[in-house]
Amino acid sequence: IGKSVLGVPLWAIEISDKPGESEAEPAFKFIGNVHGDEPVGRELLLLLANWLCDNYMKDPLATLIVKDVHLHILPSMNPDGYSLRRRGNANNIDLNRDFPDQFFPMNDDMDLRQPETKAIMNWLEGVHFTASASLHGGALVANYPWDGTEDRKKNYYGCPDDNTFRFLASLYSKSHYNMSLSNEFPGGITNGAAWYPIYGGMQDWNYIHSGCFELTLEISDNKWPNASELPTLWEYNRMSMLNLVAGLVKTGLHGRIISSENGRPLPASLAIKGINYTIAAGKKFADYHRLLAPKENYEVIATMQGYRSKIACVMLGEGAVTVDFVLDPETTHEGSQLLEDSGCYFESKTTLQMIDFLPDPQLEVFLLTFSVLGFLLFLVKWRAKLVHPNQKQTPVPKRAVV
Repeated sequence: IGKSVLGVPLWAIEISDKPGESEAEPAFKFIGNVHGDEPVGRELLLLLANWLCDNYMKDPLATLIVKDVHLHILPSMNPDGYSLRRRGNANNIDLNRDFPDQFFPMNDDMDLRQPETKAIMNWLEGVHFTASASLHGGALVANYPWDGTEDRKKNYYGCPDDNTFRFLASLYSKSHYNMSLSNEFPGGITNGAAWYPIYGGMQDWNYIHSGCFELTLEISDNKWPNASELPTLWEYNRMSMLNLVAGLVKTGLHGRIISSENGRPLPASLAIKGINYTIAAGKKFADYHRLLAPKENYEVIATMQGYRSKIACVMLGEGAVTVDFVLDPETTHEGSQLLEDSGCYFESKTTLQMIDFLPDPQLEVFLLTFSVLGFLLFLVKWRAKLVHPNQKQTPVPKRAVV
C-alpha cells in the first residue's frame, strides 16, 4: 500500500474467497506495529492470517470470515521503527499523532505528513472499510472514540455512535482471556479521552473521514515481551480478533439500495434517527453495512438526490437484520422529502415495520404480488417436506424489502 521513510514496502494481506475482487460484503482491516516498539500486534496478525488460511472450510468461524468478510491485515505500519526498536518512524514521528484532527488545526498539510500516514489515507480512498482495529502494547484495554476533547481536558467524550463503539469494544474485551476483568478499566474498555486525550490519532480520523468504525486495542501490558510469551498472547487474543471481525456480519443492519425504475444500484446515504452520523452505500453494488448496538429500536432513513426517501423501522435483536431499500424517482420539484406524519411506532413484536410511500394503486399491486409469491413459496416448501420429510432445514436469514 506504500513505503516507509526508509523505503520498506508496507505489505497488506488480503484474505477472502475472492481476493482482488469487489464484493457486496463488509470489509475489515487490522493494523499492527503502529508504534515501532510495540511488536506484539505485528506477530499476532501474522498468526491470525495463517490460522484463517489453515482453518478455512474446517472451522466455522474461519469459514464465515473468509466467505462473508473482506479482511485486510497490515502487520506492520512502522517497519522502520520496529527495526530501530523505537516508538516513532525513521523521522522519529509518532504515526498515531500524524493524522488530521477534528478539534485543532494540525497535520493539514499533505506534504508534511509521513509516508506511512499517507499510505493509510490513500489505502482508505480505494477500499471502503466498515470497521477496523489497530493493535498496540503497554496496557490491556479496548479503546474507542473520541480520543480527544475540545478543551484538551481529560474526560469522557463520546462520539455519535458511542453505544455501538461500547458494544464493539466489549465484544473484544469479553472474548479475551482476562481483559474484561481489569481493575483499572471497568469491563476492559475505555473512552479514549477519558483515559488520556490525544490529537492527530488514526482512530478518530477513520470514523470521521472514512466511515470506518475503528478501535484501538491495547493487547499486552508488556510492550516487547519475550518471544516465548507469544503463543500465550495469541491464545488470549485469538477469539477476540475472530469475534470482532465476524461481528461485522453477525450483528448490525445490512442490505442494498436500488432504484425501483430499473433496479440500478444507488450510492445513497443511510442515516439513523437520533444518531448524527451518516454512511454511504457502496458505489458498485450499493450495499451498506451499518454497525449498531443490539437490542435497540432504530428508525433507518435511506436518501438519494432525485429519489423519494424511505424509512425502515427496525427492532434489532442479537443477530443481524437485512433490509433492502427500493427508492422511487422523485416526481415533483419539491426535493426528496419524507412524509410529515411518517415515523416509527414500536408497539408490535415484529422485527421490521415498513413505511413504503407507494401510491395506492401501486401498493395494491405490490400487496397482491407479495401474496401470490408467498402462496407459491408455501407450496414449494410443503412439497419439499413431502419429498424429504426427515431432512434438517438450514435456517435462512430474513431479508426485508422496503
